[in-house]
Amino acid sequence: MSGWAVERPGPMATGPLTAVRRPVPEPGPGDLLVRVEACGVCRTDLHLAEGDLPPHRPATVPGHEIVGRVVAAGTAATRFRTGDRVGGAWLRDTCGTCRYCLAGAENLCPASRYTGWDADGGFADLTLVPADYAYPLPESPSAQTLAPLLCAGIIGYRALRRSALPPGGRLGIYGFGGSAHLAAQVAVAEGARVHVLTRSARARELARTLGAVSVAGAYDRPPEPLDAAILFAPVGDLVPVALAALDRSGTLAVAGIHLTDIPPLTYQEHLFYERNLCSVTANTRRDGQEFLTTAARIGIQVTTSPYPLSRAPEALADLAGDRVQGAAVLLPDEEFSPSS
Repeated sequence: MSGWAVERPGPMATGPLTAVRRPVPEPGPGDLLVRVEACGVCRTDLHLAEGDLPPHRPATVPGHEIVGRVVAAGTAATRFRTGDRVGGAWLRDTCGTCRYCLAGAENLCPASRYTGWDADGGFADLTLVPADYAYPLPESPSAQTLAPLLCAGIIGYRALRRSALPPGGRLGIYGFGGSAHLAAQVAVAEGARVHVLTRSARARELARTLGAVSVAGAYDRPPEPLDAAILFAPVGDLVPVALAALDRSGTLAVAGIHLTDIPPLTYQEHLFYERNLCSVTANTRRDGQEFLTTAARIGIQVTTSPYPLSRAPEALADLAGDRVQGAAVLLPDEEFSPSS
């Protein structure tokens, strides 16, 4: 197996990723061995590489937006056959027996485990995916197009639902990267008026093409009060900005796994009139199934920036510098051959 591991978390300029060559992983009874066709690059991967997320294990291979083909399976992994196209996502395992799992909230399971954090992920040519947490994927569109759906899309979908956007409502989206540009399309397809607020001029242009009724800078005021808002940018300073833009009873959903500190809030300006602030934690498999069905139904457009696997550090550095249009995706690279 050839891939990239987070050896020394730190700023991208310090080189936290190391090219590695390891033995081919052996699937356990419930595992699929998957040859990676594409792996999306998520901001969570960047947080892990730079140390914003404390590593759960040393030298983990990141990546949790995995599209690939089954090349081997454990004895109990009977859902798929060799050659099937499958997706591996962030949520990797849960206990199945705690009060959260039994209530349909497996994303809150205290024993939950995550791909690219608790186990090696898809910044590699081969990886293991637990069969019970894998998604069956169609033969088309391309792996490059499908990969961002496996986390950016699913998390954006859950964030949209957590925002409690009413039918035909007014939605503000703060930050417009891989996840936001997919969630926006679901909202537009459901009749929402979407306002995009982001510092990137290129992202504002993309938002216009995807149906946003207005675009502006991240700290600007939208042209009308919002029924709901989603904060995708990991910037705590934007929380009071987004709350102040909400209409009465509006909800702000914070979608990221990491957020810089939130400045003090004023009750009267930010929370009065029953404004709501909530977070988004991972996803359930039901979220994933619902989103993938919705994406196929509405013909979701996925904007990607492809990189060969050998340039994974560059992809993360570009993500850190807001130089990625849509979602970055790593593709197989025959020239990538780590020495150790």
